[in-house]
Amino acid sequence: MKKTYLIILFFIPFLLSAQDKAQSIIAKSIKAHGGKAYEKCSIALDFRQFHLILTHNKGVFQYERTMTDSLKVVWRDVKNNAGYHREKNGVTLELTEKDRLRYEEGIISQSYFILLPYKLQDKAVQLKYIGEGEVEGKKEYKIEVSFQKEGGGRDHEDVFCYWINQKTYLIDYIAYANGGPRFRKATTRHKAGNIIVQDYENYEIKDKTIPTSAYDRVYREGGAKLLSKIEHTNVRKLN
Repeated sequence: MKKTYLIILFFIPFLLSAQDKAQSIIAKSIKAHGGKAYEKCSIALDFRQFHLILTHNKGVFQYERTMTDSLKVVWRDVKNNAGYHREKNGVTLELTEKDRLRYEEGIISQSYFILLPYKLQDKAVQLKYIGEGEVEGKKEYKIEVSFQKEGGGRDHEDVFCYWINQKTYLIDYIAYANGGPRFRKATTRHKAGNIIVQDYENYEIKDKTIPTSAYDRVYREGGAKLLSKIEHTNVRKLN
């Protein structure tokens, strides 16, 4: 028992150091991607068939997603501090729990990736510095991101890895397992005022047994297959 206690005491400083370093790197990354501009902003953009408007106002937020289908029906999803609702031609719908979760998760996921790394300061996020790496000639900090169960969403058990450029502090690569495994490479960077919105190439990792922190190795060795491109258009600041 005493030996176990001593081992725990030995590792605590290293764990705290890894957390503190990760938080410092992510803070610099948030600053590089937009910093305080995230706190009060309204961003509009198009992604595939969707038009999104993402608004922050000092703790008050609203994320809107609209789509017009082939029958000219306009669908609108709204996620804000009050909750979530879905509209059809301006009329709020009564949804089953299954449909509500599906549509709500859709707009949350899209907004989350657009607003990275700002969303990495949410209370449920757990950060850990896990070392350095080099991908395509760029030196990167590697940050592991996990989530607490409370407030961490439906995929709170997922573990992400972020590669933060050591010179620019911009996100160059992202890896995640749930819904994948996937490895994303940042490509075009758009400006909405002072906020950077990134496009990505989305790669599939075949081996589901390796940790997300090793996906860069698979990518370097040519084992990642390009599946799709995440490209945003008409990116602009509304206020």
